[in-house]
Amino acid sequence: MQVKRGIAVSPGVVTGEVVVLGTEEFRIPQRFVSIDAVETELGRFRSTLDTVWEEIKENERLAREQLGDQFGAIFGAHLQMARDPKLIAEIEGLISEKSLSPEYASSRVLRRFARDLQNLGNQYHAERAVDIFDLEKRILRHLLGERREELLHLRAPVIVLAHNLTPSETANLDREFVMGFATEVGGHTSHTAILAGALEIPAVVGLGHFLSDVSGGEMVIIDGNHGEVILEPDDETLAKYRDLEIRVHSVTERLASLKTLPAETIDGESITLLGNIEFPEEAEVCRERGSKGIGLYRTEFLYLERNQIPSEEDHYEAYRKVIAAAPDHPVTIRTLDVGADKVPETIGELAPDVVNPQLGLRSIRLSLHNIPLFKTQLRAILRAAVDGDVRVMFPLVSNLMELRQARMILGDVMDDLEEQQVPFRRDVQVGIMVEVPAAVMLAEEFAREVDFFSIG
Repeated sequence: MQVKRGIAVSPGVVTGEVVVLGTEEFRIPQRFVSIDAVETELGRFRSTLDTVWEEIKENERLAREQLGDQFGAIFGAHLQMARDPKLIAEIEGLISEKSLSPEYASSRVLRRFARDLQNLGNQYHAERAVDIFDLEKRILRHLLGERREELLHLRAPVIVLAHNLTPSETANLDREFVMGFATEVGGHTSHTAILAGALEIPAVVGLGHFLSDVSGGEMVIIDGNHGEVILEPDDETLAKYRDLEIRVHSVTERLASLKTLPAETIDGESITLLGNIEFPEEAEVCRERGSKGIGLYRTEFLYLERNQIPSEEDHYEAYRKVIAAAPDHPVTIRTLDVGADKVPETIGELAPDVVNPQLGLRSIRLSLHNIPLFKTQLRAILRAAVDGDVRVMFPLVSNLMELRQARMILGDVMDDLEEQQVPFRRDVQVGIMVEVPAAVMLAEEFAREVDFFSIG
């Protein structure tokens, strides 16, 4: 049993078998075989080896013919590794003596070899470890055949382990089968961490190097409350955490039963509860918890998760998804709000002359500095507003000139859409974030020109 400690970013406790993303892209369905099936499984493993050898030899031949002998030699080294008597004997020993399935035995032995190479501490041996992971993939692919379960088409619950997950990869995890995940890198404020919490998937990030210590199909515990990942837990630990899982589930069900109760104080004052989201997928979670709309939709993820500036359609589809999850309720969309702490490369290219964006070109100022960028977002908001009660909010407004310029550009966008005969909503409410002392001092003047404030 090993305990790895990282950063807890999404609460909850789960136990289950793992998929190691990046080196394995499918689930090992079983770790053990019955004793009377051992000889059959040994035969299946040896047959798979024959197939893998032939496949590598064909790759070697093609590489020599098309690229030259030096490239064919790469696959020659792979073939030599695949035929290593010590490696084969160790895998067959695990199958015959411990009744491990060929898939699990192969993964376990190959990953230990890879880990040993990585621990030698130089670039050459680290690259050879990659070759071993490649051999592992080949063997598992042929062993599993039609039984192979790709990550996007799982049929049984798993825990995902990865070096890293992008926000889009996290959003696309199948919540029916992905019980939790853990990554080698990441932190509290990463967008992947935020999304994991919103999707209610227990998660731990920032664990450091550990993927070579675990094979697909092994039992793992993720403790998203304390930031721990336990590899191959013993029976006592497993029983303890499974009991904790049951108790946590009971509390969750009890809290879920409260969502239909009115939100009001003891003296009968009604309170409107609105969601605070960053990703479209979070809107549905808010609705399930009884929110009466979205009070703040931060749109920066559209810029932060990609290497190019999002198009009008990218914006539009994201906003439509949020509006659909909050029918008949308000959705307040805040325009781009990035500064020194989270300037993406795509936006950085538009402001190369800024020495200190924390003090200068940020939030509404950045949008006003890049009017085509600003208009793209406003067009999408106005188009999406046809389907719901959408409000627009400008961030970090500090004077009336900034507000008036933003409203003027909003009016220009409306005129453009009207001229192009593109459906849009003209009567959207407009508000500002009150975040700086100047906005507080000018609150009375701002109140005459906006529909609402949001205190930031």
